[in-house]
This record gives sequence, structure tokens and C-alpha cells, in this order.
Amino acid sequence: MRRLTLFSAAALALTAFAAIAADPTPEIQRAASAPPQAAGSVHTLRQIPEACARLEGMFTGEAAQPYKFAVVRSSPNCQPRARFVDAAKAQPSEAAGWKFNDLIRVPSAACPQQQAVVRVWRKPAAVAPPQLDAQGRARLYLQDEKARAEAAKLAQVPMFAAAMTVEGKPCGG
Repeated sequence: MRRLTLFSAAALALTAFAAIAADPTPEIQRAASAPPQAAGSVHTLRQIPEACARLEGMFTGEAAQPYKFAVVRSSPNCQPRARFVDAAKAQPSEAAGWKFNDLIRVPSAACPQQQAVVRVWRKPAAVAPPQLDAQGRARLYLQDEKARAEAAKLAQVPMFAAAMTVEGKPCGG
């Protein structure tokens, strides 16, 4: 039985190592991990101003779902210049034109061998400001934008996606 437990732990560690080794180098370089967070304490992982979004997380202390992760709108008045999409649907990868933007590791204060890992992806778009009119102003006219939308010729917007996993050995089981 002990060999089976050791084998399971080794397989889990190998899987976690393979996931880490498979990650490309992120665009944002940061410390190896964030400060340990207590269970029940909501904390901000990262802000993405261009998408008017904030990534929040919380260790729950529950074995079934040890970490909750959410994308929260940063302000009701914010006008996003980028979209935040579901990573499960978007399936971000470098082959699909996404850039590996950030890797955030958050250890649990109650269970030091367990950590939440958030991988943030960014899909750039060639966004140019509108041309200036005769008065030197960038203007968008509703009827022109409606016509572009109907013709499916709207400009691409940058996109962000984030995926969260919990790595490490669970505690108290």
C-alpha cells in the first residue's frame, strides 16, 4: 500500500513537472510565487486594465474544490479595449496566435505543498486608432460602424484568457 502511495505521489509530481516544463516563457517575468494566502481570503491575482478585468482567487479549505478563481469587472464605467474570453472555449496556444503572457503561482498558507497556478494568455490584434477628420478629431459614426458590423468587417480586438489549476499534494486527507 505504501508503494502505491509513493508511486501516486511520484506520478503527480511528474505530471506537475511536465506541465511546468511545457509552459513557454511568459511575457511578464515575476517572482517564483506570490505570498501564501489564507483560506477564505479573497485576493487579487492580477489586473488587466485594457479588458476592464481583475483576476481574483480564494483558497476554500475544501478538498473537492480547494481554490476558487473568477474574472471580475474592475469598474462599471470602464470601457474595455480588449475582450476576456473563456480559456476552455478559446483553447489558447502559441500555434493559434496566442502569447503566453503571465504565470502566477499562489501557495496556500494552510497547506504549503499546494498552490494555485494561473496561466494568462494574450492574443494581440493590430489595432489602429481611427483616422483623424478635417478638425483633427478621431470620430466614429454610428451608421458607418453598423454597416461594418453587418458586413462582418469590424476591427479585431485583443483578447485575454486565463486558466487555473491546483498543483501539489492535498492536505488533511
